[in-house]
Amino acid sequence: MSQHHLSPALRRIAASPTTAMTDRATALREAGRDIISLSVGEPDFPTPPHVIEAAKAALDAGLTRYTPVTGMARLKEAAALHFARDLGIAADPARIVVTAGGKQAIFEALAATVGEGDEAIVPSPWWVSYPQMVRFAGGRVVPLITHPREGFRFDPADLEALITPRTRWLLLNSPGNPTGAVYPAEMLQGIGAVLRRHPQVMVLSDDIYAPLNYTGAPHATLANLCPDLADRICTVSGVSKSHAMTGFRIGVVTGPDWLIEAIGRLQSNSSGNPAAVSQGAAIAAFEGPQDFLSDWRERFRARRDMVVGAINSVPGLFTPVPDGAFYCLVDAAPLMERFGGDDGELALHLLEHGVAVVAASAFGGRDGFRISFAADEAVLEEAMQRIATALS
Repeated sequence: MSQHHLSPALRRIAASPTTAMTDRATALREAGRDIISLSVGEPDFPTPPHVIEAAKAALDAGLTRYTPVTGMARLKEAAALHFARDLGIAADPARIVVTAGGKQAIFEALAATVGEGDEAIVPSPWWVSYPQMVRFAGGRVVPLITHPREGFRFDPADLEALITPRTRWLLLNSPGNPTGAVYPAEMLQGIGAVLRRHPQVMVLSDDIYAPLNYTGAPHATLANLCPDLADRICTVSGVSKSHAMTGFRIGVVTGPDWLIEAIGRLQSNSSGNPAAVSQGAAIAAFEGPQDFLSDWRERFRARRDMVVGAINSVPGLFTPVPDGAFYCLVDAAPLMERFGGDDGELALHLLEHGVAVVAASAFGGRDGFRISFAADEAVLEEAMQRIATALS
């Protein structure tokens, strides 16, 4: 089918560049090349055994048919437990929708609320799909540019300078992909103060990486810190990153009644319910033991420290220490002349040397690349040596 038959909405968006790089690395591997892939955003740890057992038990119990479109009541109760315990948000199970991954929740929230010419402020570098979703809905992306030397955090005054009467959303992701930046409570309080002056602006708080926080401070999220703004905040979470369940495709979203109803209406006419067996597994993820997470955090923290040290010892590379998630966004500005100012060329150069990373430009950044340190320690050490050799 020619491009002319595609809808105007689809023509506004492109395929995800992170999955494109991962697919490219996989193809090279299958062709016999020795490629270390640091391009994919998923934990390398096995899914916890109690979750696997719950999935098997769900199948044995016949959990193979339709469930309510917005998720089983039992899972909504488990999600409410998660929101309270891990995010400090009192979420009524009736105001929760279960989606096929956090990505679907974000897409539905934006598709339900963004019209032609509406604006969404998105801190950059951003997760690749945020701007695509805004554009698909007909909205305009307003980048809120952050810098590596400030740890990829912004000043609330910089946010306020970008707000117009057309601003509908601010998208927040903390801990963040691709930067690993964590927004501390005082910064979120400052954002709350700005939002009180602009009642037309809603906030999408993407907290999918909340349990992977290395600061030692409790996770801070806007709906908890600014309860007076709760009717304007949509909070998204899930099990993909915290429980190594990326393939199960379960996200959960809570927010004001009218928005949750709209998300459910959209879901009822698109995907229907998330996979029943995955819902059974997610109940166990939310309600079961969480103690494995402290071990995961320590291992991620050790990997992070090794990767940050290795990157910052390569002349021309710099990464701030990420406070959460499992990513480093590396600044390579001093080296960009060698690659014609194109960080896509830099990423291809590293791929030629056996390491798959994703160019910063894929995330609305520039002059660098994202590394996922969700890989075995020995693999990461080899990858760091390859990067140092490739850029020496």
